[in-house]
Amino acid sequence: MSIRLNYNNMMEQVLGANGITDKQLTDLIPLAKAAHKGVEEGRGKAMQGWMDSPYDQADVVERINKVAKRVQTKCDAFVVLGIGGSALGPIAVFTALKHLYYNELPQKTRKYPRFYVLDNVDPDKMNALFDIIDVDNTIFNVITKSGATSETMSQYLIVMDMLTAKLGRKAREHIIATTSESKGNLIKLAHDEGFETFYIPDGVGGRFSELSPVGLLPAAVVGIDIAELLAGAKEMDERCKSDDIAQNPALAMSLLQYIEINNGKNIGVMMPYSDRLKYIADWYAQLWAESLGKEVSRDGKTVNAGQTPVKALGVTDQHSQVQLYNEGPFDKVITFLEVEHFASDITIPENTSSIRGLDFLSGHTMAELINTELYATRYNLTRRGRANYTITMDAVNERNIGALLYMFQLQTAYAGEMFNVDAYNQPGVEGGKNAAYALFGREGYEAKAAEMKAAPADSDKYIVK
Repeated sequence: MSIRLNYNNMMEQVLGANGITDKQLTDLIPLAKAAHKGVEEGRGKAMQGWMDSPYDQADVVERINKVAKRVQTKCDAFVVLGIGGSALGPIAVFTALKHLYYNELPQKTRKYPRFYVLDNVDPDKMNALFDIIDVDNTIFNVITKSGATSETMSQYLIVMDMLTAKLGRKAREHIIATTSESKGNLIKLAHDEGFETFYIPDGVGGRFSELSPVGLLPAAVVGIDIAELLAGAKEMDERCKSDDIAQNPALAMSLLQYIEINNGKNIGVMMPYSDRLKYIADWYAQLWAESLGKEVSRDGKTVNAGQTPVKALGVTDQHSQVQLYNEGPFDKVITFLEVEHFASDITIPENTSSIRGLDFLSGHTMAELINTELYATRYNLTRRGRANYTITMDAVNERNIGALLYMFQLQTAYAGEMFNVDAYNQPGVEGGKNAAYALFGREGYEAKAAEMKAAPADSDKYIVK
């Protein structure tokens, strides 16, 4: 594993008056140490079960690999039915570690089933998927811890109906359930129907679940070495057991963000310079937003905490967003993700045209170009006093991705401690879920339905027709 954090471009020595001073960091070291202590004391307890993921899954990994091998011989496509962490994590890891056009490769080359994630209830998207797969040659992995997620369970009902119409009782062989062992509708269905089932530990919430069976099974099905993912997470955990920000990158990042959020930088941009890491930014956006975006603190005070995550992709978004980052408000912290060694490269040929302005590119590689553009963008932002730091990995591989995911989870947990908010609940999400239940007439939500019915109707005055 090789991951390093460079935060020079956050500091006064580089940014001048817009930077963080050494004194600010020093003065807040007690806060960082307290946050580290709080997370360590919660290790494995309540909703911090995710911290056990790198250590206690040898039997789970063995069973997942066995089931994955069976799936690989039985189907042409493997489809995840899930939303939130149940979808974003599998997408991020798959994109990072498999061929970027994996599903378009011939089966002989890709070797494993095609991989899809249905992460929305858009009917056009669902029907589009059914246009390109044969449900009777597909395994569906239904992922919901509660078993009550409307979006996922509606997908399940549709898929199960299609499978049953084609296969009868054999339909059950095409469903794998990943859910809570102790509660919820899905575990009851799994027992009744005899589905292959994996369990999400009680202390692991959706956005912290990628290193549980939620993410490990889909990864194993497409040939990703899940033991290496967990080994990377373990290495990062061991590295971060120090409460010294000079040694613990997750703790350093959380403290830097804490300072800058309090300085008014309420937008956090994650900008990987690698298409493989594009969906790491999507996964991180949920982790950071749902964990820290809280109305009240743990002691009941109104705080309206949080930082808005924004996803960008280098070099692509240099041509769509970077103008704002350079010259717009000083309200952002930019996190660059850098890859030193790409899995492959292409050399730019010698310029044989009459266009002299292209000569400077000749003989260089695309890897050189993308990392040069990263350096140039970072330099220009820094020159303009814009706060940024860079996370560099030597290569995109299983061990580094496992470490990266775990580092971000730790960063989020430390930040929750610093801001004194519950990083594991999501009352704002539940409010929307409950309203949807009420609108559909779900039993037990009559009061919410009455409340919504009594809400003021839209006025035509404010509708432009």
